[in-house]
Amino acid sequence: MSQEHLTIFDTTLRDGEQSPGASMTREEKIRIARQLERLRVDVIEAGFPAASEGDFESVRAVAESVKESTVCGLARAVERDIERAGEALAGAAHARIHTFIATSTVHMENKLRMGPDEVVERAVAAVRRARDFVDDVEFSAEDAGRSEPDFLYRIVEAAIDAGATTINIPDTVGYAIPEQFGQLIADIRANVPNSDRATFSSHCHNDLGLAVANSLAAVTNGARQVECTINGLGERAGNAALEEIVMALQVRQDVFPCNTRIDTTQIVPSSKLVASVTGFQPQPNKAIVGANAFAHESGIHQDGVLKHRETYEIMRAEDVGWNTNRMVLGKHSGRNAFKSRLAEIGIELESEAILNDAFAKFKELADKKHEIFDEDLQTLVTEAGVEAENQRVQLVSVHVCSETGETPEATVTLEVDGEERQGRATGSGSVDATFSAIEAVMASTTQLLLYSVNNITSGTDAQGEVTVRLERGGRIVNGQGADVDIVIASAQAYINALNKIMAPVERSHPQAGDV
Repeated sequence: MSQEHLTIFDTTLRDGEQSPGASMTREEKIRIARQLERLRVDVIEAGFPAASEGDFESVRAVAESVKESTVCGLARAVERDIERAGEALAGAAHARIHTFIATSTVHMENKLRMGPDEVVERAVAAVRRARDFVDDVEFSAEDAGRSEPDFLYRIVEAAIDAGATTINIPDTVGYAIPEQFGQLIADIRANVPNSDRATFSSHCHNDLGLAVANSLAAVTNGARQVECTINGLGERAGNAALEEIVMALQVRQDVFPCNTRIDTTQIVPSSKLVASVTGFQPQPNKAIVGANAFAHESGIHQDGVLKHRETYEIMRAEDVGWNTNRMVLGKHSGRNAFKSRLAEIGIELESEAILNDAFAKFKELADKKHEIFDEDLQTLVTEAGVEAENQRVQLVSVHVCSETGETPEATVTLEVDGEERQGRATGSGSVDATFSAIEAVMASTTQLLLYSVNNITSGTDAQGEVTVRLERGGRIVNGQGADVDIVIASAQAYINALNKIMAPVERSHPQAGDV
């Protein structure tokens, strides 16, 4: 069958960061956006410019950094929101404004306090105003999955007449099931007279675990854009996972009449970067990007794969970016060799300063670890080049005493605003004692919500990547640290989170609206 193009609209930087604790800095957004461009995502939704000044600056920075993908800004059907989106996207090579308003009865009556006529009027005005800034305008009917079909037909027709080029049909609360959602897409296309003038899109949430299935049902019924996130990141149970949608289309070309332009070998690097930045690690059995996605323990499975891979594998691990390549450079290797290896595995650094920082970290790691793997490099690069501003606290040293039958004790030395301070505490374990010692110095009044350890590679000398999630006054932040010594990695992660929570709040949590 002939293959049409399916637009991949990635909303990791907007909807994905609505996960509590997943908020990203401007620099982190730029880094992820550049990786999404290497992944060959068609549209990158960079954020919600009207949410805060910080979000505005993040969207503007992404718009100026990305050259191939379209950069999109979200806006409610409010003139000020649309103006801010237009301003933020002014420097983009390819720009889109995505405006939305709720269309379900429960949302219109209880949230908007508007009647249907007023909602249509607002939608039309929003699309027309967006066209003053860009030619590429997307309109979303929030909570379309629970909206009255006849009203959806009416507002979609009006939005297209007003100039919308993409019509998004969101299952905002993850209520739909595949057969019903696919039929909704088909019915809208059949009952809207001007439907041939717009691309139809799906945006599905995973509250019932059906986001990917619903998205694929939409594709089968004529949607030619899918909105998704790396690792299925997103509010509540998350969004449709980009990697699952893309690989379903590629593996089942006999079923789906379209394909994407995604470079699938960049899927795993994208997953690792997003996981490292946000602290949300995919579970081991996560499709495509989970650590066990291509592992076989059953003797029958192992025997079958050894004889013929396709007996138990429907895709190759290499096709999605998994590899067993090992970095053979050691502590005596030079900077150029290090830079060349980064290029070979698809890592591009934005500046010489970041390269120098990454190389210095590589040298430090090479003194501790005999073999350095590509996964180690991903972590080094993620940590390299992080801005020093607002890094009020730095770890100087950690000393831990732990022995059988004795209460662990930790002594930490911190540099706080340029002054060294020392704290000592006991705890139920080495990490607990270390955190208590840090708190003896900082007295931050934060609450520890999450402590997570992930091994970057295998072996007893593997780096441990630690994520710490702290909360204070309703503000939630993640901190990351990596080291071959898990206690040091834990201290680094805790201090990283403390620096974030003590920094001035440059942006509010982007939940002014959702689709």
